Amino acid sequence: MRGLTALVLGASLVLAQAIATEARGAPESFADLAESISPSVVNITTSTTVAASTEAAPQVPPGSPFEDFFKDFLDRNGNGGENKPRRSEALGSGFVISEDGYIVTNNHVIDKADEIEIEFFSGKKLPAKLIGTDPKTDIALLKVESDTPLPFVPFGNSDLMRVGDWVIAMGNPLGQGFSVSSGIISARGRALSGTYDDYLQTDAAINRGNSGGPLFNMDGQVIGVNTAILSPTGGSIGIGFSMASNVVNKVVDQLKQFGETRRGWLGVRIQDVTADVAEAMGLVDAKGALITDVPDGPAKDAGLQSGDVITSFDGASVADTRELVRRVADAPVGQAVRVVVMRDGKSETLSVTLGRRETAEGEPVPAVAGTDPTPAPAQVLGMTIQPLTAEDAAALGMAADATGLAVVDIDEMSEAYTKGLRVGDVITEAGQQKVVTVKDLQDRESEARDAGRKSLLLLIRRGGDPRFVAVSIDK
Repeated sequence: MRGLTALVLGASLVLAQAIATEARGAPESFADLAESISPSVVNITTSTTVAASTEAAPQVPPGSPFEDFFKDFLDRNGNGGENKPRRSEALGSGFVISEDGYIVTNNHVIDKADEIEIEFFSGKKLPAKLIGTDPKTDIALLKVESDTPLPFVPFGNSDLMRVGDWVIAMGNPLGQGFSVSSGIISARGRALSGTYDDYLQTDAAINRGNSGGPLFNMDGQVIGVNTAILSPTGGSIGIGFSMASNVVNKVVDQLKQFGETRRGWLGVRIQDVTADVAEAMGLVDAKGALITDVPDGPAKDAGLQSGDVITSFDGASVADTRELVRRVADAPVGQAVRVVVMRDGKSETLSVTLGRRETAEGEPVPAVAGTDPTPAPAQVLGMTIQPLTAEDAAALGMAADATGLAVVDIDEMSEAYTKGLRVGDVITEAGQQKVVTVKDLQDRESEARDAGRKSLLLLIRRGGDPRFVAVSIDK
């Protein structure tokens, strides 16, 4: 027993030593790195003309004790009580990515600016012109003209960054100029509110004015663009977000080449595959992107259908909707890609020639066409439903010839209510088959129960927007 104890203890010491060997200590100093990258980081000052206010100046009765106070206040502000256009200035950060003067920053730093001035670490100042912007990722590309080549920094591979890796941020926080802060990567893959969000979270101090500045790895490569902070006070509390360089790099390339983004477009509406949806569809894993609608476009032309689960796009597996959206956006417009879907329990591969998202955005999405059945209300799955009439469809924002079952009442204790169904929703499919009459839904429920399913998959439209919901069925 004593020998066994010694052996276990020895193995533990070897393991501890191995872990200690792999761990990397804090850098002795960031000074050399900061010195090498500083010339490539810039302060950005923007000027904007603010239109005159339409609000009238404060009015006080003649002889009021406040009359002189308001007069002095307006005089000190230089308008003598008149509303006139004025200039507004804002500060931000950026970084040079090429010796010929291309500069990356945030779109919100230069949004609506009339003039943009770049201040370099050396104190040199140059005017900049706007090349292009991408509000969806909050990235903007600027250009300055310089008589001499400018120092610049390269993009690094943000996918290689791990939680716990050291990083440093540099920028113009609160107008202080060329300030460096250090920290680590706190989390990866953060999403705030954008379609293409892929943020690195860091505890390196980021404050107002740092927007558009670079987040560096220890090799002096830009692995993120500092964009936002989470703070109840407006100051850094150690939760900052930098748009990942692998997203920024692709956007910058398109802005440089076209002056705008050109993202791929598949032409489907999708939702994540949850565990209950996977069970209702007979899927082994809750993975992929479930197609809820296929309007006119590339996907429809290629034969994709509502109810298909996209499991692979252009040779890469698809885990969820965020992953699919980013991969489609990164694919070239006009390129034919292979899309693998699960349909009726079988895998199918289709070839889709991608369109351009920017062109497709804003086009109306047609509703599902069909006939107008005679209403016959009934209770199913805790809901009172009836066939959709043309009048109901118009009132619910759908085409007059749309079909389905309108939810006219719902038991608030039912699972359907818990899953988010509400009065005014329209059920257009059940068990991945169209439903037009109440009997259609009842038949789908019976079929699911006979097949041993625990839930029934419903396709719901609310205001024309579709989504799948799995509702449990009684045995």
